[in-house]
Amino acid sequence: MLFHSVGLAQCSQKYVVFPSYYRCVVVGSSETALLRRRQVLEQVDSELSSGNERAALSLVKDLQGTPGGLRCFGAARQVPQRLYTLDELKLNGINAASLLSPTDATLGSIERNLQIAGVSGGIVAWRALDLSSQQLFYISLGLLFLWTLDLVSFNGGIGSLVLDTIGHTFSQRYHNRVVQHEAGHFLVAYLVGILPRGYTLSSLEALQKEGSLNIQAGSAFVDFEFLEEVNAGKVSATMLNRFSCIALAGVATEYLLYGYAEGGLDDISKVPFF
Repeated sequence: MLFHSVGLAQCSQKYVVFPSYYRCVVVGSSETALLRRRQVLEQVDSELSSGNERAALSLVKDLQGTPGGLRCFGAARQVPQRLYTLDELKLNGINAASLLSPTDATLGSIERNLQIAGVSGGIVAWRALDLSSQQLFYISLGLLFLWTLDLVSFNGGIGSLVLDTIGHTFSQRYHNRVVQHEAGHFLVAYLVGILPRGYTLSSLEALQKEGSLNIQAGSAFVDFEFLEEVNAGKVSATMLNRFSCIALAGVATEYLLYGYAEGGLDDISKVPFF
């Protein structure tokens, strides 16, 4: 998003988002407009919950840009794309490596500590329980089998679930970064006119909601219009730019808030396919 110089017009109103996806309160509006907006957004929630995405999008578009309506939905304006060189990025104060080569240092550190704790615990248990070399071999073989089974059958999903759950439980820094990252996807999608359908903030939440083991966090969108264009073989440049902005929004949010990005490598890898 940053290196393509896709601009977003600033919305003139301030808003507060409650835990439900679309119970949004705009500060400074009249009570009548506020009540109407809240009722419509609760309807949107209801339609999305029942899987009726077309009806939900229709409700939102009916209030798009109307007085007392949803002025921020689709309010962002895209400026012409421009490819920047690395030198130009540096002149603009952007460190390309920190933005476009995210490394999850927090989870990496937690994983290393768990490995050290596991080895240390194994040594203590071996001495305390007076295990024989043969018993130690069979225990190690069993653990190796479970690790291989997870990699082969679940693509490492169980290990990722455990690691992500520990990260959210014991690292407020990691939890806050994930929240801000997904908020970036959610907000930019709304501003460019793509209706967010839902989100998950952890692997455990994704497993509970979607039954998926390989997602740490994620946002879902009402994208049937995009899929219809793909199936027709005529995807517009506007639609591609919108989803490119959404894909990079999480990484850009982390970079703006923290000066570097840790999550979002999968997001960046998706951009060439848009």
